[in-house]
Amino acid sequence: MPPKPLFPLFLPLFFGIILLFTLNSDYASAIVQEAEALIKWKESLHSQNQSFLSSWQLPSTVPSSENRAMITPCQWLGIGCGTNASVTRLNLTNVGLTGSLHAFNFSSLPNLSFLDLHDNSLYGTIPSSITNLTKLSSLHLGNNHFTGKIPPELGQMTSLKNLNFINNFLSGYIPPSLGNLTNLTVLILGNNRLMGSIPPELGKLKSLSELRINLNNLTGAIPSSIGNLSSLKVFSVYGNQLSGPLPKEFNNLTNLTLCYLSNNTISGSLPEKICQGGILQDFCASNNRFTGTVPRGFKNCTSLTRLRLDRNFLVGNITEDFGVYPVVDYVDLSYNSFEGEISPNWAKCKNMTSLKISDNRITGRIPAELGNATNLHFFDLSSNQLVGGIPKELGNLKSLFNLTLSNNQLFGNIPKELGNLPELEYLDLGGNRLSGTIPEEIGSCPKMIYLNLSRNSLSGGIPWKIGKLLNLQWLLDLSRNSLSGEIPSELGDLVSLEVLDMSHNKLSGQIPPTFDQLESLRCVDVSYNELEGPIPSSKAFQNASLKSLIGNKALCGNITGMMTCPKIPAFPKKTGQDTVTLITAPIVGVAVFLSILLGVALCMKKGRRGERKKKGDSQQANLFSIWSYDGKLVYEDIKEATQGFDAKYCIGVGGHGSVYKAVLSTGQIVAVKKLKSIQYAGFENQKNFEAEIEALTKIRHRNIVKLHGFCSHAQHSLLVYEYLERGSLGKLLGKEKEARELDWEKRVNVIKGIANALCYMHHDCSPPLIHRDISSNNVLLDRNFEARVSDFGTAKLLTLDSSNWTELAGTYGYIAPELAYTMKVTKKCDVYSFGVLTLEILMGSHPGHLIAPSSSSSVDSITSSSSSTSSHASLLEKDYPIISKNLLDPRLSYPCLETAKEIATIIKLAFECMKADPNMRPTMHYVCQQLLQTRKLPLSNSLKKLNSSNDEFGGGSGSTRSSRSSSSDHDYVQLEL
Repeated sequence: MPPKPLFPLFLPLFFGIILLFTLNSDYASAIVQEAEALIKWKESLHSQNQSFLSSWQLPSTVPSSENRAMITPCQWLGIGCGTNASVTRLNLTNVGLTGSLHAFNFSSLPNLSFLDLHDNSLYGTIPSSITNLTKLSSLHLGNNHFTGKIPPELGQMTSLKNLNFINNFLSGYIPPSLGNLTNLTVLILGNNRLMGSIPPELGKLKSLSELRINLNNLTGAIPSSIGNLSSLKVFSVYGNQLSGPLPKEFNNLTNLTLCYLSNNTISGSLPEKICQGGILQDFCASNNRFTGTVPRGFKNCTSLTRLRLDRNFLVGNITEDFGVYPVVDYVDLSYNSFEGEISPNWAKCKNMTSLKISDNRITGRIPAELGNATNLHFFDLSSNQLVGGIPKELGNLKSLFNLTLSNNQLFGNIPKELGNLPELEYLDLGGNRLSGTIPEEIGSCPKMIYLNLSRNSLSGGIPWKIGKLLNLQWLLDLSRNSLSGEIPSELGDLVSLEVLDMSHNKLSGQIPPTFDQLESLRCVDVSYNELEGPIPSSKAFQNASLKSLIGNKALCGNITGMMTCPKIPAFPKKTGQDTVTLITAPIVGVAVFLSILLGVALCMKKGRRGERKKKGDSQQANLFSIWSYDGKLVYEDIKEATQGFDAKYCIGVGGHGSVYKAVLSTGQIVAVKKLKSIQYAGFENQKNFEAEIEALTKIRHRNIVKLHGFCSHAQHSLLVYEYLERGSLGKLLGKEKEARELDWEKRVNVIKGIANALCYMHHDCSPPLIHRDISSNNVLLDRNFEARVSDFGTAKLLTLDSSNWTELAGTYGYIAPELAYTMKVTKKCDVYSFGVLTLEILMGSHPGHLIAPSSSSSVDSITSSSSSTSSHASLLEKDYPIISKNLLDPRLSYPCLETAKEIATIIKLAFECMKADPNMRPTMHYVCQQLLQTRKLPLSNSLKKLNSSNDEFGGGSGSTRSSRSSSSDHDYVQLEL
């Protein structure tokens, strides 16, 4: 048999080699295509990102065909590749990327399975072309500035297991098509602007273990299909507008470990079998409308670490409904209608740091065993019906920083053991039946900032050791007791104290002279005691109303309605002709000499005035065009008008200097701020500083005080403002008569005026202005009670004296909390200060207790509906809103219906502005828009644009928002309250 030819045998090998080279060429081409797609997206990002992605680059020359396989992005920053060198992972988290995804050619990365770009500044919409990533299993775009709707096409990405869009500005509805993602285990859409109802289609996601759609604008009821998510471990819907009862199918979620339902209007009963799986850790249902009793399953839910049922309408016996929770950390049952007694079993919760059961109907005694809960930090049983004494064992709680037992029927002595609490900052025992003396050991709590022992039956003297509480700041209230004796002079050492109330006691003697140094004091009341002598010279006493001083034995001072203090003779009386001659002769001689000097001075002054009047007449029309006039001339005019800056012309003192009223030779009245010192903070030289001042003089707004100019002199530097007749808002609120004249309608208009000014500064000025020091002392009122914001820009331009702690930028009590650690001033700092100031205007005094760390910012806790006997309800109900008296100035009568509704809305806005997280505070745009919906407010230019555009705050297209999305200014609307 002849041998077979070899050629047919080599033919398959030949074609195989050809195919291999072809495949290799196609493979290399695909790798290059991936690299080029990444480069194209990089080039679309902002320029500052280019250096960070410097490793993302192709060779400058096109490689030969045999070297194309050497090009691979696998070594680039954030890139991961599979075994075939194709890109499978892209992870660029928290690297400061700024730009959009629209230049990203997703179809060029067919093997990408992991895409994580969270914690950047990416903006624009999420392109629907992202669905070309057909192998993608994880997509994380959270903590960016994405706007627009969630693409419904995402429902085609059936390989997805993890989808996370948290903390963006996405609007519209949750696409029902997401129910097609049956492999999904994690779905996180929280903290956006999503609206509508929860799609029932989500119930098809049988593999889902984590569902977070909190902090949106979702409405309607939770669908029953949620009960199909048998693998669900985390369910978070807090901070929406969900309503209706929980579906009975909710009891099927036996694998839940975290369940967050807070801050909605969900009604009905709590889920009976929520802890049936025995692994529930956090259950938070606060600020809803749940009714009925606590499910029996909660009693044996030993896995609980956090339980919040506060601010509902729950009933039942607290003794029987709750058990022992060995790992629980936080329990809040406040603002319900629970009855029964406090069980000693709470002491067995060894890890518990917070126990709050205030505002219920709890009776009985406080168990002494609670002294064994040594990890307790926060203990609040206020506003119940507790009786008996305060257990001395509470002195064992060495970690306790807040003890609130006020408004009960507790009796007996205050245990001296409370002085053993080194961390105690807040002690409120007011409104009980406590008797005996105030233990001096209370003065051994070095961190105390708030002390309220008012409305009890305490007797004896005030311990001098109270003066050792040097951190005491928010309040010292000893009023309405039977305290006697003299006021200890050591209380004058409480130099940080802001509110002092010792009224309605039996205190005698004089108010100690050491009280002159209480410069931080804003409010004081010593009425109805047996005090006598002069009142202190500190501002709080001098500005105090007669109401806070009356009812004493013989107090005197320069306050309207109070007797003046008798004058002390300058010289003692003596007899004898020699003594009379000795005294009289020098006096007569000096008087004659001074008369001669005065005559000469008057002649010279008259001559100078005549000369100056000629110059002044030609300059009167534009006296403060400060870049073209003789600064020395105006300085001399101001100095003469204030008699050398005499104290009697001083109308205010601030962190940067003193303010004087000056009537100039032209007849013009101005307010002159004499600066303590000039340090051109942030400016290379005086020229740049003056350029900045000149820019500020050009600002024109009806709610901003006009800055005429800056006058620099060798002796002093002056800022010259327009003069406002009624002075500062803070001073007006501190006076009885003037505060009454500032009625509710005027106060609402003042708030709107301040908001209008800040909106203009933040959004209409270019570049935007941050005030940095919004406070009641920096808001002035004209004769019509129109508000004008003053000192705008001053905090930026001037460096304060290093000894003045407000170098942080702002006035204490108004400073945003984040400044303590960021030291970065943003527009959201102004927003926070505005919230505090708004409450101050409505309350008539600074809302210190409402902005305390222990204070709840819930609006539901401070307003109610007249149709309910409970103290909870929405601010915006159609019923007459009953606003807590604690939030309204008691000097005014309760507002009428229309005004009350308006005030209720403003209170809600104020608390939104005071959110601890600056990103969760609204912008002044949003605040002004909400105020516009109450009554008409004069529109700034930016608000006119805003009104005519899509509703950027109500789930609109977001076009307005996207134009600003590259900035760090976070507009956040749906806020948790």
